[in-house]
Amino acid sequence: MENKKELRNWLDEYNLNHPLVIGGPCSAETEEQVVKIAHQLKDSDATVLRAGIWKPRTRPGNFEGVGALGLKWLQRAKEETGMKIATEVANPHHVELALEHGVDVLWIGARSTVSPFIVQDIAEACRGIDNPVLIKNPINPDLSLWLGAVERFYTCDVKNLGVIHRGFSTYEKTKYRNIPEWQIPIDLQNRFPDLPLILDPSHIAGRRDLIFDLSQTALDLNFDGLIVETHYDPDNAWSDAAQQITPETLVQHMKDLKIRKEIGVDEAYQRTLNELRAKIDVADNQLLDVLSKRMKISDEIGKAKAKQNVAILQSKRWNEILGKMILEGEEKGLSEEFMLRIYKAIHQESINHQKKVAKS
Repeated sequence: MENKKELRNWLDEYNLNHPLVIGGPCSAETEEQVVKIAHQLKDSDATVLRAGIWKPRTRPGNFEGVGALGLKWLQRAKEETGMKIATEVANPHHVELALEHGVDVLWIGARSTVSPFIVQDIAEACRGIDNPVLIKNPINPDLSLWLGAVERFYTCDVKNLGVIHRGFSTYEKTKYRNIPEWQIPIDLQNRFPDLPLILDPSHIAGRRDLIFDLSQTALDLNFDGLIVETHYDPDNAWSDAAQQITPETLVQHMKDLKIRKEIGVDEAYQRTLNELRAKIDVADNQLLDVLSKRMKISDEIGKAKAKQNVAILQSKRWNEILGKMILEGEEKGLSEEFMLRIYKAIHQESINHQKKVAKS
């Protein structure tokens, strides 16, 4: 994709005065459900109705989708509301069926993106189509693998492309189902600014109360749109109930979200400043996560010292760390004064943590 001149910006054809919004249920469950949600969304900012037809589950035995029958339900919703329709495809047969039923937008799931073999098969089935194809990031944080999937479609003459950021799996327990790792989509955006970037806050959050803040962060980072799982009875959804919101909530989110394009003497300056400030916010959150992890390690060190009746303050170790960090900080453009202040504060907090553990 070195030559980006042939990459078409299909979003321009949608003639939107707001970010793209794709809404709808995680899974198509019944015809009534799909059509009802479509009617609830048709007069909102949601331009595209999404629904999972084939649902690859992590473990067998869970609901895995209604299959091709659900495509007819999407067709009916499209005819009655005028909304465009979208679904996930995971093999060439899915592509064939989706196109036969008038699906406007296809997306490639994270489990498919991890396999170049699967991606190549789907890309070949899509060769030359004008339908937008949106590619979710792979399960693991691998920018090259993500871009490689995009390139496979591009080389199969699919020029209406976009990417979906749905977060990355981790063994660590966090408040998110999938950690955002915002720096990875930011890097992708910097390398290919013309490639539409869409956030999937539902899969990152794993719970509905985090969806709004994630969506706002995405808009602050100049994402082009959102794909949000939406169900009129989310608590009783057949899949991913905890991360779905009602159509009414989605409509309210669209009203409350701020598109940060401030009017000023120099609009380009304001836009650039807002994007940079959003990146600072992301970096600050990452910094807090790292500091929290460091203090948890300090807690474990405190337990080990208490068990062996060893003194908390180890001056030799502290001086070694401080000297090393000052040198490495200077190599990264950070002053000695700054590194001293920061690491003295970190060291004091670490001592406080170890003291607390020792007393417990």
